[in-house]
Amino acid sequence: MGSPKSKLALERLGQDIRGARLRRGIAIADLAVRSGTSPSSIARLEKGDSGVGIGTLADVLVALGLIERLSDLVDIRKDDLGLALATQQLPKRGKTFASSMRKQKSQSDGNGNTDSDPEGIGF
Repeated sequence: MGSPKSKLALERLGQDIRGARLRRGIAIADLAVRSGTSPSSIARLEKGDSGVGIGTLADVLVALGLIERLSDLVDIRKDDLGLALATQQLPKRGKTFASSMRKQKSQSDGNGNTDSDPEGIGF
């Protein structure tokens, strides 16, 4: 199930988690206890099983001291495509007060009566 790219990414994530665990000298059973899950879930996570929940991943990252890396997965400040698309959607220039008033006047009841008074005089 899933695309080949996602499968490869999950396998790489599992390998990295395994490497982090081994560098810290933590056994699978100990990591399972520290993260509140089963040893089989840790083993599945390290194999890149897509059925392991994201909550389990988060708990394992907490136990490994790497939880801040989870929020870096989709950091919108580093989303080049999203930022470029958002920039394209920005207005090219701002609207003046006069153009705003003309638009409001054209949407009025036809007699030039609007709910606001451009001269600031209210009667």
